[in-house]
Parts: sequence; C-alpha cells; structure tokens
Amino acid sequence: MSRDAVARRVYAWEDRVVAPRDRSVVRFEHMQALVDHVWAAEGLRWPPRMRHRKATRATLATGSRLAIEAPDELPSWVLLHEIAHALCDPDDGRAGDHGADFVGLYVHLLVRHARLDRDMLAQSLAEAGIAWNPDARPALLRD
Repeated sequence: MSRDAVARRVYAWEDRVVAPRDRSVVRFEHMQALVDHVWAAEGLRWPPRMRHRKATRATLATGSRLAIEAPDELPSWVLLHEIAHALCDPDDGRAGDHGADFVGLYVHLLVRHARLDRDMLAQSLAEAGIAWNPDARPALLRD
C-alpha cells in the first residue's frame, strides 16, 4: 500500500474514532507548553519549537523533529498527531510517515494525554486494517 493510502486510512480512522472522543482545542499560545510537557513525559530534552502558520484545505498542521507548525488553534488530538510525527523523526526527513511506529506512538500519546482507551483504539485500528506497533519508541531513544 502506498504511503498516501496509509495516510488516508489513518486520517479516516482519526475522523471516525479519535475526533468524536476528544473535542478539546488548544490555542497557539498554549501549544508550546503542551509540546514541552509531552516531550518531557517521554524522557526527552529539546522539544520541537512551535511555529505559526495558516491552515490550508490540504494541511492543518505539520510536525517534524525540529518544528511543529500550526494555526491559531488546533484540536488537541491533531497536536498529539504532530507530536507523534516529531517523536518518530530521527532527523532524516521521515516525519511524514504514517507507518506502524508512528501509529504506535500516536496511540500511546492518545492514551496518556487524551485519556482515550487503549483497547478501544487497538480494536478500532484492527477493524480499519491499520498496522501499529504497540512497542514503538521515540526515534531519539532507539538503540
């Protein structure tokens, strides 16, 4: 399956499963504090910096190891999605991948910070045919 097809499956799953269960919104001025908190909770230092950007129809926000770009406000699950990209990025430009490690880290963040049920997320991912690695670790902590 192509990277685009995998990404579309993940986005559809988020719209169907995650978005209805987490309706909280984060204003841009509070996003860096949330990024810093999540980064520290994962045992990491030097979190990505928040950068302001206007949302487009195609892209609401972007995330990589060094920066997360977001509009004036975001649903918190979208910010967690971008933080998961940053956690996956080993500084080689693969931050846009929606593979099993990304989904595993994203599920971990949803459970830890959005208080979603892990078993429900796992079951919904299986039903959607989305592979995930429940043992995924941030790129900066991999051996």
